[in-house]
Amino acid sequence: MVRFGCTLMTEQSGPRELVAQAAAAERAGFDFEVISDHYFPWLEEQGHAPYAWSVLGAVTQVTERVELMTYVTAPIIRYHPAVVAQKAATVGLLSGDRFVLGVGSGENLNEHVVGRGWPPVNVRHEMLVEALHIIGALFDGGHVDYTGRHYRVDSAKLWDLPARRVPVATAVSGAQSVRLFAELSDAMIAVEPSSQLCQGWDSAAGNGDSRKIGQLPIAWSTDREAAVERAWQQFRWFAGGWKVNSELPGPASFAAATRFARTEDITASIPCGPEVAPIVEAAANFWKAGFTDLAVVQIDVDANRRGFFDFAHRELLPALREAAP
Repeated sequence: MVRFGCTLMTEQSGPRELVAQAAAAERAGFDFEVISDHYFPWLEEQGHAPYAWSVLGAVTQVTERVELMTYVTAPIIRYHPAVVAQKAATVGLLSGDRFVLGVGSGENLNEHVVGRGWPPVNVRHEMLVEALHIIGALFDGGHVDYTGRHYRVDSAKLWDLPARRVPVATAVSGAQSVRLFAELSDAMIAVEPSSQLCQGWDSAAGNGDSRKIGQLPIAWSTDREAAVERAWQQFRWFAGGWKVNSELPGPASFAAATRFARTEDITASIPCGPEVAPIVEAAANFWKAGFTDLAVVQIDVDANRRGFFDFAHRELLPALREAAP
């Protein structure tokens, strides 16, 4: 059965609002919740970027059932992997073993702030491989020493580990990242409904039952024109694709890169308006490709999102579950 989640977008809501949304998403019936981990919004119009891990701590206390996940944290520059392991173990404990650590090789947008530059993608992949080894060793318990090309760890130990070893889901975008990360991870993350990624992951991981977690932006509103306008205003960066989005250094760069984006370019990949059918049609591309989990991103049309969560409970989730295999 495909599981459906809700995205807590730190780029478009403040910390108190995100916590309230998390509670509302659980009441609406979502199976899991993912949260972005950003230092900047993609565009200034989004207007927010609270610290995801503080928000997660609060979310663990206002939810009881839903699984929680970072989507994604980059344990390569802004955070040292040993510190990420500590944060993940703590959230695992606070949530009662409901946390999955989602990781990736990051974006310049969020990592340049510590002044260490932005390495090319092959180096970032090397860094993430080392980070996964460090995080895994710390999750295993005991003291960890590590000397690699990119990181050193000196007698580190996690003193508070949850009963369930925190699962690690890793973001991939192509054959190289699949090959490098599948054996070091418990699940796959991707934002494109690619059957090649799913098949490659299953082959590399040696496990056809591994989770493959996707994400679908939508702009639900009873007013379709308002939804289209909001999608263009807040999510036109999405059309750039990962290779572009990972390299640009700030919101001004994304604004410049997307200033000529047309609304039809945005609506081609983002369902907009009040109808359920276009959302289900777009979501079906993921489970047909082999994804087991799908998190929707509601582009914030309603200021308080109450309308969206009511829609999700009454119409969207029942329709998705009926259509999914």
